[in-house]
Amino acid sequence: MSGSRPFVSIATDFGAAYTSICAGVMYTIAPDANVLVLSDEITPFEVVEGAMLLRQALPYLPVGVHTGIVDPGVGTPRRPIAVETGRGDVLVGPDNGLLVPAAEALGGIVRAHALENPAYRLPQVSTSFHGRDIFSPAAAHVAAGVAVADLGPAVEPLPLDLPAPVAGDGELTVPVLYTDRFGSLVLGAESDDLAAAFGALEPGTPLDVEWSAPGGTPRAARVPFQRTFGSVAVGEPLLWTDSSGWLGLGVNQGRAADVLGLTGARTVTLRTTAPHS
Repeated sequence: MSGSRPFVSIATDFGAAYTSICAGVMYTIAPDANVLVLSDEITPFEVVEGAMLLRQALPYLPVGVHTGIVDPGVGTPRRPIAVETGRGDVLVGPDNGLLVPAAEALGGIVRAHALENPAYRLPQVSTSFHGRDIFSPAAAHVAAGVAVADLGPAVEPLPLDLPAPVAGDGELTVPVLYTDRFGSLVLGAESDDLAAAFGALEPGTPLDVEWSAPGGTPRAARVPFQRTFGSVAVGEPLLWTDSSGWLGLGVNQGRAADVLGLTGARTVTLRTTAPHS
């Protein structure tokens, strides 16, 4: 890592106060570090949402040590790990798939090690705040020059368990990754997946969107493919490609999850629209 001040980022689902405690631990161990709180607003326990934030954001940050903490398994036998990437970054967090998409976006995984060396933890480790006691100290020590291999034994990180999109002739079934703070659904498919199912879609092309509401009730809506929210009227839905490359279902100045009744949907199927009789 280059530069006179090591760069450290942290993203959590903790909220401001607990995230600030983690940043304080980092500054205590590595007082010369430049510590950025990337986010403390990840939806609690939503590992996929956190993973997608890191995947989207970290390529735009300086090479450094990046700590991601969305850890519903804290205190269980799940491993804390550090992952070194091809770009030269080190990602620190729980071994629950959270770090893997970002590592792939940063040149791939070069090596990964469990955070087991007590020299790079706080003296007392709680069962419920590993962000303070394990992840933040490890990140700060790496920023201060400790080698990843010194943190503990080599491990193979667990992948993020995401179903792949399934494309057919005139049909695309995709997982819902998460709902963002605007109520838009971020879908686990990209433009190439859309093209595989439908060919080149012109803006304004209508698609039928089908999903199951909680309890299994089938639901459907007709939604145009557009490039921007302003291409539809206020309150109207659209399918678009978001800034990270994922497909999204949104409503112009509204919450798609509420307007379309998509809350709780796990997958959606897009189909070319059939003409009304």
